[in-house]
Amino acid sequence: MTKLSEIHTLRLVPEQDLKAEIEKFVQERKIRAGVILTCVGSLKQATIRLADESVTKTFNEKFEITGLSGTLSADGNHIHITLANKKGIAIGGHLKENCIIYSTAEIVIGELDNIEYIREFDKITGFRELKVSSH
Repeated sequence: MTKLSEIHTLRLVPEQDLKAEIEKFVQERKIRAGVILTCVGSLKQATIRLADESVTKTFNEKFEITGLSGTLSADGNHIHITLANKKGIAIGGHLKENCIIYSTAEIVIGELDNIEYIREFDKITGFRELKVSSH
């Protein structure tokens, strides 16, 4: 049975890169299997890969982070983000580097017991995909 072994909370400040800081946190703590439980905050710049995996777009405007979800491990992360602009219009996609914090980002990460997330190349998708390894 897999359960949460630890819950981590981190707060990012203006000018930090959301993806880079999450990756740094996961690497420093050697998290083998983690999930993003919640995130609230704001960005002043967002870079996401849209549903068509070949399209990455940067938006230079302020957004509220309305959703952040993902699987995390020292072997690689897969994170999606949903944002709302000042009109409340939402966009979302795969989190990329250069998502710059505007005021804050409060992130809660759950670390799982007895499993490890490994990323292996999948020739069907062309991406490193999740493999779950039991301990």
